[in-house]
Amino acid sequence: MRFRPFGRCDFDVSEIGYGAWGIGGTWWGNTVDNKLSLKSLHRAMDEGVNFIDTALVYGNGLSEQLVGRAIREHGQRIQVASKIPPKNHEWPAGENTPAANAFPKEWIVSCTEKSLVHLRLDTIDVMQFHVWHDRWLDQQDVWLEAVRQLKKQGKIRYWGVSINDHSPETALALVKSGLADSVQVIYNLFDQSPAKELLPLCLETKTAVIVRVPFDEGSLTGTLTPDTVFPEGDFRRDYFSGDRLTEACDRYKKLSPLLKDVANSPARAALKFCLSNPAVCTVIPGMRRPEHVADNVGASDGQPYPPELLQELKSHAWKRNFYD
Repeated sequence: MRFRPFGRCDFDVSEIGYGAWGIGGTWWGNTVDNKLSLKSLHRAMDEGVNFIDTALVYGNGLSEQLVGRAIREHGQRIQVASKIPPKNHEWPAGENTPAANAFPKEWIVSCTEKSLVHLRLDTIDVMQFHVWHDRWLDQQDVWLEAVRQLKKQGKIRYWGVSINDHSPETALALVKSGLADSVQVIYNLFDQSPAKELLPLCLETKTAVIVRVPFDEGSLTGTLTPDTVFPEGDFRRDYFSGDRLTEACDRYKKLSPLLKDVANSPARAALKFCLSNPAVCTVIPGMRRPEHVADNVGASDGQPYPPELLQELKSHAWKRNFYD
């Protein structure tokens, strides 16, 4: 496993991190297997993963509890990131939503304290707002004092935001302000939009970048077909509804020949694309099974894609938002 500086923060993170949404079971339509989740977490730490991203809403605290337990059992220093949900439960953040509706001071503090209890930690390394909109920069009196208070008390070390799905432009002003230590953003072979403005700006300001959804919810793993059926309760039933799944599979079929010689698996190929951007600090695929861990960590090989391949891959960018 290779490591990168986490922006201007005082620690390095593994290039492949652990995305802990799936082990909470929320919206994935599966019965959670806690024993398997713990095995996956342990396998990840054994392989050198030292960054785990979770959230208060993932399984109503279950994900945080499993992460905390695995860390205690494993006994090594792990950087933990979690997220505060918006109080109004509005995903994504509405352009006209006041910050006071989403992140009032008392909510920020109480959610952080709940996460600390779930994780059984004294400090969360990176606490994030689970949604963000740059309009809230003009409303710092609502939320900034709480962030600073939590830092001063040692309950969090750094603060960042999870950017609205497929909307990297909604956090540009925040990054420029220098207030955020990190941003989490969707970035993958299909959604390359962060590379236009956000990622260069983060590199310039030394703002840490956490990449989520590197597989486009599975369409970049080579495991989906137009006939794939998702179980009840799995959000991908809607995400890939109508002709979306067929189009995703068709687009991947055209893309895959470019990747067959640069990685040992489609998953590694997708992860290596993300890691080929120098602004990216860590990529956090979901890894609910140990075999997923074994495959994904192989993407951290120190061999970024050459400029000519990255240029060719730009033609496969796909502008859409299936979350709408």
